[in-house]
Amino acid sequence: MEPTRILSAEHRVIETVIACLERIVEETRKNGKLDKIAAEQAIDFIRNFADGCHHAKEEDRLFPAMEAKGMPRQGGPIGVMLIEHEYGRAFVRGMVEHLEKSTTGDSQAITEFSRHALGYAELLKQHIHKEDHILFPMADRFMSPDDEQVLMAQFNEAEAHIGEGTHERLLGIAESLAKRYGVSTEHIDHMKHHSGRH
Repeated sequence: MEPTRILSAEHRVIETVIACLERIVEETRKNGKLDKIAAEQAIDFIRNFADGCHHAKEEDRLFPAMEAKGMPRQGGPIGVMLIEHEYGRAFVRGMVEHLEKSTTGDSQAITEFSRHALGYAELLKQHIHKEDHILFPMADRFMSPDDEQVLMAQFNEAEAHIGEGTHERLLGIAESLAKRYGVSTEHIDHMKHHSGRH
């Protein structure tokens, strides 16, 4: 189904930035201070792409469409995904809180920043796996071709809502981080190539 295919493609880009985030933590521990620009770029991407664009499509569009088809919010996969989105936001707030002091070499702040960053990375890797292998296949079974068309229109609306050029700017951040930290840009290139169709 096209909507879940798009969300899975976005997952691959998010995983690319998560790999960069893990390398930022490694670099910080080695150098004794956090690279402010790299950390701010990773957080910008997470907040505006992973959460603002990707999770918004799930929370505001896909999940309600699945609920309308009879999938319960509470006690099922949707409820778990929503709770994990909130945990992710808490980890990001923790990173932001300790970012400034980590750039000055404050070892306690670095410990806390690293804990939140690696917590986020681990949570999201597991979260993405659950969505790709449990939730999305369920959605594909639940949705008719008509439902899919409605959802695609809503996704396009969501893309328009985040503002002209925002998607491209965020993919650019992901690409520059990936190049800097030696992570493959394959999935970013793929999304850039297909983004004209979203």
